[in-house]
Amino acid sequence: MMTHLQRLILSGAFFLALSISAAQAETFPDEGWEESPSPLASDFAEPGGKISMYASQFPKSFNYQIENNVFSREIFRLMFEQLLKTDEVTLEDRPGLAEQWEISEDRKQFTFHLDPRASWSDGKPITADDVVWSFEAVKNPDHLAGSLQTVLKRLNKIEKLDEHTVVIHADEVHWKNLMACSAFYVLPMHWWKDQDFNKVNFEFPVVSGPYALGEVKESVFARMEKRDDYWNADSVSMEGLLNFETIEYRFYAQRDIAFEAFKKGEFDLFSVYTSSRWIKETEGDRFDKNWIVKQSIYNHQPVGFQGYAMNMRREPYNDKRVRRALAHLVDRERMNRTLMFNQYPLSSSYWPDLWDEKHPNPNEFIGFDLEKARALLKEAGWEVNGSTGKLEKDGKAFVINFLTRDPSSVKFLLIFEEALNDVGIDLKIEQKDWAAWARDMDEFNFDMTTAPWGAIPFKDAEPMWHSYSADVKSSNNITGFKNEEVDALIESTRELFDVEARHEVIREIDQIIYEETPYILLWHMNYVRLLYWNKFGMPDHVLGKYTEEWASVDYWWEDEFMIEDLEAAKKSGSALPPPPREVNFDDVFVPAAAASTLPALIE
Repeated sequence: MMTHLQRLILSGAFFLALSISAAQAETFPDEGWEESPSPLASDFAEPGGKISMYASQFPKSFNYQIENNVFSREIFRLMFEQLLKTDEVTLEDRPGLAEQWEISEDRKQFTFHLDPRASWSDGKPITADDVVWSFEAVKNPDHLAGSLQTVLKRLNKIEKLDEHTVVIHADEVHWKNLMACSAFYVLPMHWWKDQDFNKVNFEFPVVSGPYALGEVKESVFARMEKRDDYWNADSVSMEGLLNFETIEYRFYAQRDIAFEAFKKGEFDLFSVYTSSRWIKETEGDRFDKNWIVKQSIYNHQPVGFQGYAMNMRREPYNDKRVRRALAHLVDRERMNRTLMFNQYPLSSSYWPDLWDEKHPNPNEFIGFDLEKARALLKEAGWEVNGSTGKLEKDGKAFVINFLTRDPSSVKFLLIFEEALNDVGIDLKIEQKDWAAWARDMDEFNFDMTTAPWGAIPFKDAEPMWHSYSADVKSSNNITGFKNEEVDALIESTRELFDVEARHEVIREIDQIIYEETPYILLWHMNYVRLLYWNKFGMPDHVLGKYTEEWASVDYWWEDEFMIEDLEAAKKSGSALPPPPREVNFDDVFVPAAAASTLPALIE
């Protein structure tokens, strides 16, 4: 659920402090705005019960501020909050911890007024001091918050105006500054200030969000428990959302083991990332009789990319000819055909959903080609040693140390290895658990690794591709990519508030990055493959407009009657009614305005 965009209103004291009149600033929300229920929540939702889902391998930290992964993001956003939220359908800014906000005329000052009702789980009020401390903690270069630091780069100062008001200053105008103002989570200063920020991993005794961290059994499960005293629990905007009393995340060393546990009923929901499993391993009574639902969800979730990332800080991966040669040695068509039933579009862009009929992709497809690879390697100074058959340069053999955390990737790497051996390159596969893999990535300690990346609706090349992030530990720029032309194009977008104008620049950036080949791009997917035990109520759209499987905790609820029906069907061996095999968000979601006219249309 990639989050975060926002706004607010000024007190009279602040008018004097900054000498800004109402006519010189934009105030949000608009005067006519009223809080309303989520258009994605169901009127039939019931609070209570439990959902359990596969999370991942056990991570090195639950602290999303220093551990940049999807699971830590999800668990953190249930415990802590940001200054602003994003509307789930329109992507407009909505109040979060801040009930109002204001943007100065020069677009460099952002004033946030905290909701006076907001409080921590220990009863203390959330104040401007908490916001100031949280902002400065994330900006602290000694703290391993590299990915957030790149986002907050242009925000240079925060000031407390009173107990419930802060102003954040930017050193330049940028379309993403408001988003950056609430990209960080507000933390309780009175607890965190006495901790080592980089070592707060699994203990969060004071929270502000709707859930608190319950029991954690390392490498087995982590439970989130709904808070009865959540400060915003009774707001209209929370109706029908986050219904479960307990959310349990299950950890397994391997996804294959997790899938077998899911089929046995050890947990409720499993998202399928491999086509072979989706095609071949979803058969038998549990699937045929609809005890387990198999569903493809098509929504507007932005399309990311995945590939083999090369560490350009090291030789020989700092040579574009070598990187392009290695790309020609990955037989993606064979992998797709033999291992994935031709289920995936092969990627030739870092932003696949920016190219369409109106904007055809100009990037030339990089196909499997041994001769092109050999020619590029020779041009880069690599020659085959006649006595060993190995590729060498300056007396040193070409050996790739490939770091992976996913055992399922090995079967693809074995196909890659065949081609590497054919040209004289050795491949050494080093498999580690998630925590060890993440530590090596933070230290840039790898040659190549597999890296899948999600995407957000607002395309932004800067966090991953600007040169300044190349040497920031824990940033998204894991390849160490640096390119002056890309830097200049990124910087040219900073005052482009028109989305399509920015997208035009990003298409140009995409072509440059593609030519430089920091990743060997693989394939992508434009829908969610979901398996779940048939015992939950949910809206017709199943997930959100822009979200993946994690959004089940936001919109679903435990249905007592469906639980009874499932248990009865399992005892008798009978089938349950089949849910839709495919769900298209645009086909089933009816906006509130349209829904209000339906009775008249029917009459």
